Amino acid sequence: MTVYFARTSASQTLLKQVFQSIDAQSCPRSFNFHMHTVYSDGRLQPNILMEQAIAIGLKGLAITDHHCVNGYKNAKNWLEDWQWNHSDANAPYLWSGVEINANLLNIDVHILGYAFDPEEKSIKPYIQQEATIGKPYQAANVIAAIHEAGGLAVLAHPARYKRSLFDLIPAAAAVGIDGVETFYAYNNPKPWKPSFPESNQVQKLAKEYGLFNTCGTDTHGLSLLQRL
Repeated sequence: MTVYFARTSASQTLLKQVFQSIDAQSCPRSFNFHMHTVYSDGRLQPNILMEQAIAIGLKGLAITDHHCVNGYKNAKNWLEDWQWNHSDANAPYLWSGVEINANLLNIDVHILGYAFDPEEKSIKPYIQQEATIGKPYQAANVIAAIHEAGGLAVLAHPARYKRSLFDLIPAAAAVGIDGVETFYAYNNPKPWKPSFPESNQVQKLAKEYGLFNTCGTDTHGLSLLQRL
């Protein structure tokens, strides 16, 4: 059995502090930890996404393209240039992010990785723009790879799968998940707001298993304030 030793970075430490404060009002105008660009199945260019994040007043965010960090890298470069030219302005904190397909309880789930080092060897198989197969596809191995790269692992939208969240969250906790996407809009309401009772159910399980709560719009369209 391979034993992985998680590396703790300043980025991860900050993210843990933020996750401890997340509630139903955090998203979409303070924090947003789930969004996609044209580099996977979204419609936003990274620079437009960052312009929206600044206009909204986001304090922090993560771009979570499927099996890809190109959108994040482009956004990071754009943000660094913006900060150089706006030294007196408040800029949102941009964490690395990715959304990874994985097998948990014999169904396909999505695991969100945050605050990892994209250059770390362990994460490389998961950022090649396609899902893995075999052992790397198993949730325990996905989570271990994120941890080895210095990141945190979160179960995305726990109430969207073929098995109950009451089965999936304990199973994810058993293989090392750090958090769950508690505040999520399952029916794409306008304006965006987290679904109840799903969010309440997830939050209770997060407390029971000692997991972080996160939130995100899962944006695929042209606005960070909506999913589609």
